[in-house]
Amino acid sequence: MAKSSLIAKVLSSIFFRRSTHRAGRYAKNGLGMLALIREALNKSKTVSGDDGVGFREQIGLLSRLVKAYASGEYRQVSTKTIVSVLASLIYFVSPLDVIPDVLPFVGFADDIALMVWLFNSLQNELINFRSWEREQARVSGKVIDLE
Repeated sequence: MAKSSLIAKVLSSIFFRRSTHRAGRYAKNGLGMLALIREALNKSKTVSGDDGVGFREQIGLLSRLVKAYASGEYRQVSTKTIVSVLASLIYFVSPLDVIPDVLPFVGFADDIALMVWLFNSLQNELINFRSWEREQARVSGKVIDLE
C-alpha cells in the first residue's frame, strides 16, 4: 500500500473522525492535553532504529508546542492546528485504528505514517515554534526541556 494511499485511508477513516471529535474536547482541557502528550511520548519510545530518534524528537517538539499552547505561553498557532495535532496524537496513541496496533510489524504503520504526514504538514509552524522556543530559552537562560 502506497504511503499516500495509507494517509488517505487514515484521514477518511471513522477512527480519525472520532479522534478529531475528541480533539475538540481536549483543546478545551489543559490537563487532558498534558495527559495525551505524556501517552504519545511513551508510545514514541517504542519506535526504534535510526529513524526512531528523529521521530521521537518530532513528537517531543509537538509535545512542547501543545504544552506551551495549553499554558498560554505560545498562541502563534491557530486553534485548527492545535486540533489537528491533538487529533493525530489521539489517533497515534489509540490501539484501535485503520491497522490495529496489536498486529505484529504492521500495526504501527498507519500511526507512523499519520505522524510523519503531520510533521510535514506543520513544517512551517514547527519551525516558527522552535525559533520562539529558542528565543525564550535565550532570554531566560533556561535549557529547553525535551519532554
